[in-house]
Amino acid sequence: MIKDLWFTVQKIDADTYAISEYGHWEKVHSFLLLGKNKAVLIDTGLGIDNIKRITDQLTDLPIEVITTHVHTDHIGSHGEFEKIYVHEGDKDWLVNGIKGLSIEQIRKDISRDITLPVPKTFNPDTYQPFQGEPTGLVSDGDIFDLGNRTLVIYHTPGHSPGHISVFDETNGYLFTGDLLYDETPVYAFYPSTNPVDLVNSLEKISDIPNVSMVYGSHNTLGLEPGILEEVKIAVKYLREHQLTKFGTGIHKFNGFSVQF
Repeated sequence: MIKDLWFTVQKIDADTYAISEYGHWEKVHSFLLLGKNKAVLIDTGLGIDNIKRITDQLTDLPIEVITTHVHTDHIGSHGEFEKIYVHEGDKDWLVNGIKGLSIEQIRKDISRDITLPVPKTFNPDTYQPFQGEPTGLVSDGDIFDLGNRTLVIYHTPGHSPGHISVFDETNGYLFTGDLLYDETPVYAFYPSTNPVDLVNSLEKISDIPNVSMVYGSHNTLGLEPGILEEVKIAVKYLREHQLTKFGTGIHKFNGFSVQF
């Protein structure tokens, strides 16, 4: 397995890798999915270091990047890849910058609580999130055919307008981006988020059949599919108690929490 100072590479199966950044407080995961004809990289990390150095060691296949959403910690190395896809709801942020977040705030967030040595190329004072035109737009129901592996796009807004989840139908892996993960709350309390949409999106993924594992973009790598039953309980609770609005705080459930 690849030894690297910044990235931790974990093999999920023979054709699936998690590329994680445990030296940063966000503990972000990107995922490389290999097919027969091409590979897909779900997100490109923080941009503190160049993720392409890792993907080059893992595959010679052409790589297409699918963006779960346009936040700094998921688009860091987008500039290293030729083909980038994003949902239309987040396209403007990719091209013109993330709304509601100043560059000062982004630089502060990117550089705090780092526990591993960072590369000499990283300077938080001059750090710039990627901005650029995507190769194409994805929408709900779109399919990426990797030759022997089928990925289905689910539009799951709430954390951002164009947030998507990716279902690897062939293996049953559900990649949930920042819609569902454990340990820290799933956020929908910024002006650019939408608590009602987030709860609707949680309900949507809880109904996907034949999920074998859930892979969120932060914290624990890989959650058992039983968490989706907990999601159903949470959705019902949040709606019945009229909690799906800004300012209602942190709501804890079995295995995950949300913050509105």
